[in-house]
Amino acid sequence: MIRKLQPLALAAVIIMAMPALALAKATLPVFTDLAASAGRAVVNISTESTSSGGQMQQFFNQEQLPEGHPFREFFDRFFGGQMPNQPRKQSSLGSGFIISPDGYVVTNNHVIQNADKVTVRLQGEKKEYEADVVGGDPETDLALLKIEADRKLPVLAFGDSDTAQVGDWVLAIGNPFGLGHTVTQGIISAKGRILGAGPFDDFLQTDASINPGNSGGPLVDLNGRVIGINTAIIPSGEGLGFAIPANMASDIIAQLKSGKSIKRGWLGVSIRGLSETDAKALGLEKPMGALVAQVFPEDPAGKAGVKQGDVIVGVNGQPVEDNNDLLRKIAGLKPGEKAHLKLWRNGETIKRTVVLGDRSDQAKKAGPEGTRPPKDEKSGELGITLRPVTTEQEARALGLESPMGLVITGVTANSPAQRNGLRQGDVILQANQEDMNSVSDLRGALEEAQDRGAIMLFVKRQGRTIFVSIPFDE
Repeated sequence: MIRKLQPLALAAVIIMAMPALALAKATLPVFTDLAASAGRAVVNISTESTSSGGQMQQFFNQEQLPEGHPFREFFDRFFGGQMPNQPRKQSSLGSGFIISPDGYVVTNNHVIQNADKVTVRLQGEKKEYEADVVGGDPETDLALLKIEADRKLPVLAFGDSDTAQVGDWVLAIGNPFGLGHTVTQGIISAKGRILGAGPFDDFLQTDASINPGNSGGPLVDLNGRVIGINTAIIPSGEGLGFAIPANMASDIIAQLKSGKSIKRGWLGVSIRGLSETDAKALGLEKPMGALVAQVFPEDPAGKAGVKQGDVIVGVNGQPVEDNNDLLRKIAGLKPGEKAHLKLWRNGETIKRTVVLGDRSDQAKKAGPEGTRPPKDEKSGELGITLRPVTTEQEARALGLESPMGLVITGVTANSPAQRNGLRQGDVILQANQEDMNSVSDLRGALEEAQDRGAIMLFVKRQGRTIFVSIPFDE
């Protein structure tokens, strides 16, 4: 039942609400001055590039079509006389911002990538400046341009994105859909977003409206500092924009500005994150760190004694949250620097110091270094039959460099092994970080793992290596 208020009571409610509305209005920020001051350093970017020919060129060649040919008339009418899929000029739009009075401009690498010509236009000016591309970094999607002007230009400075908090007010300024110098407001919605856009994803998420053409523009805090570079959207979502954090961008831009190529540290391992079951199998209190899935012996980590199955839980005194965090931490160091690693191995914490290599020079190297096959044996706990790999021929067929491990010859339906993804033909190389050379080795590992409630198997499957963790309480 809806309660009806008498006129006098309704008036009293309205009067009581007015101070609250006035207070709310008084506490909301006013963006007028900020939009004007920050906007002066934001630029519109347009590019021209030449597209390559496509498949239709293989079937039709306009130059060979005589006047009056029906296809000639078709191309003239619908394609302006230009052969479809022939090389032709294309244009695109983006945004950027000036970081120095002498005309250095930050934008996204994807805005200017493969461009034949890059043009910059400043706020309130009809004049256009042709820009030189100083450098770009595809892995972080950052680029630096340079324009020549006859005066000192307004600039924006980088802020500290690490201290920015979810809920902070921000402005996004840019060139959405070619509508130059558009300002939208919102808040930081989340931090540390992983989108799969690159190896070092660590995006700020914002609900400030970002659209095609905003790429490369600044995300500005209330102090007028750039805390992010707008770079990505989810087309099917509203209020979902993403920006590269300023603390990541400032170091990359400084290297590009100094004329240096981007140098990043390299461990020489394959890694992945950990699940709850992984952590249980390894005796960790919680799933944190990066699990080493493969070590390349001649690369830095292998030389320093890092082993397959180790969990990297710390770098230079800082905890490693997951595999993405490890990638960012190592990439933040330079080749030749030392990375002091904290590892979890066989229930113990150990330390190793790695002299980092150069990520750009990485050389991926393959894996580990044997006549009658023994009969199959059962592992009742897991629901598999298996036997050791003993012949060179069988090893080669299974993708192994030499006879090693236990090949699974059968998997029981609805068994723990099947439910957790083990397959016939898989080769178990390790169990809980111990090499498996006999079925009795596996039985011993299973017995020792009972207290942990799970076992982690390192498995070779069709030429690649994976980890499979199996809980005992299913």
